[in-house]
Amino acid sequence: MIAFVHGQVATVGLSSAVLEVGGVGLELLCTPGTLASLRVGQSATLPTSMVVREDSLTLFGFLDDDEKACFELVQTASGVGPKLAQAVLAVLAPDDLRRAVSAEDVKTLTRVPGIGQKGAQRIILELKDRLGAPVGGRSAPAAASAEPWREQVATGLVGLGWSAKDAEKAVDAVAPEAGPVPDVAALLRAALRSLSRA
Repeated sequence: MIAFVHGQVATVGLSSAVLEVGGVGLELLCTPGTLASLRVGQSATLPTSMVVREDSLTLFGFLDDDEKACFELVQTASGVGPKLAQAVLAVLAPDDLRRAVSAEDVKTLTRVPGIGQKGAQRIILELKDRLGAPVGGRSAPAAASAEPWREQVATGLVGLGWSAKDAEKAVDAVAPEAGPVPDVAALLRAALRSLSRA
């Protein structure tokens, strides 16, 4: 198992980053928050979790060990795979997740794309005694609670090198396209198009 990766950031994409380690480029799937902390050309160390499937080896990268631990623990809930676990951490910081589970806050958990009422109740039931209390780490910004996609798109744009001010303008420009179930990747592409036209 690969516990962490340390190397120079070669590229930062919409959902992954490539770190050059000993002349080899390793692609790590990351949340928008993690991608926003990376800068091309700079050195970075990311805790990782490797998911082995019959037809693939996938490396997930995290901001810190706490995020990695939550990612691995959330997957122990029935019906939660690595992609859904990553989506949980894209919407909720580890402490926000702990608070939602300990308070049995189904509404907060259903903000995660792919988690419905029953899925949220199952996560609460199976993880309540295992996630523990909040450890006082970072929290997701308050604005994200209303529309998590806005924060995800803005964070992705900042991670790609745009200023926070430009990112906010682009998010506002694509907001009418969001709809009831926002497609974050499509909105991010639309935001990039609006920035390239500006």
